[in-house]
Amino acid sequence: MTAIQRLDDYRQSGYESGHRFDLERRWAASLSLGFEVREGMKGSVGSKAVTRLAHRKHHGPLRVQRPFYPEGRNGCCHVYLLHPPGGLVSGDELRIDASVGKGAHVLLTTPAAAKLYKADSHGVAWGQHTRLQVANNGILEYLPQETLAFDGSKGEQTTTIELETGAKCIGWEILALGRPASNLPFVSGYLEQCFRLLMNGRPLWLERQLMDPAHPRFKGHWGQGGATVQATLWVVGLEDEAAALEELREILPANHRWAVTRRRGVVLLRYLGQERNEAWALCQQAWELLRPRLTGQPAMVPRIWLT
Repeated sequence: MTAIQRLDDYRQSGYESGHRFDLERRWAASLSLGFEVREGMKGSVGSKAVTRLAHRKHHGPLRVQRPFYPEGRNGCCHVYLLHPPGGLVSGDELRIDASVGKGAHVLLTTPAAAKLYKADSHGVAWGQHTRLQVANNGILEYLPQETLAFDGSKGEQTTTIELETGAKCIGWEILALGRPASNLPFVSGYLEQCFRLLMNGRPLWLERQLMDPAHPRFKGHWGQGGATVQATLWVVGLEDEAAALEELREILPANHRWAVTRRRGVVLLRYLGQERNEAWALCQQAWELLRPRLTGQPAMVPRIWLT
């Protein structure tokens, strides 16, 4: 058997298992999580209700190891979303679903930055789709580490957050384009990001943006303006939005690269600049200021951010 015949056999076995090498390649992975409030162990000290990871199902390289309770057993449940490959390549299709039950408090984050690699020779795109649901009196903190898009990457990211009346949520998305330190800017490919924030099925905030280096918007001052880093932080459920905005404007470092506003019960902080570390520091500081207002608890930085 020649080397070419062996390669053909290998490719054919890939087709049968779903791992293709042509324009139809698609490697799917999914993770479904459900959190509920349950009573603590009888006889234990302070046997109050505890947020538990009550449902967990995964397919492919997406999973969680175990929940953490750095704020005490009756405090917020911290969970790390793990994607062992560490990045998305052509054909990857990731789906993450998380449901936060009534009265539960969950913080979701990731152990490292996500990487969006250059598309293959066929230009096959990748996809990442996240759906988060929060019930009445539930609290969700969605704080993934930043996403790094390499030159030539092609794909779509969608984030849908569905809230019930009385639900609270704070989260962010931080995106860095290219690898400036290696002199490898984002000059080809495209990224499409879609965000949907709903309250009882009604939209509070809908947004779609396409990052295409070939489009005038990418460099135009009326659009991306040549910026390589952007971030959005959102929060829903604050009792005094005006006071929160005033505190952010007073305490966060003053510069033209960020702004904060509110509309229809959503507070939004935006960053557009060139420094990934600056964007991360800004979002983390804003979260540390807003969390006590939203949850009544001081900010507890996940240990994974410090490793």
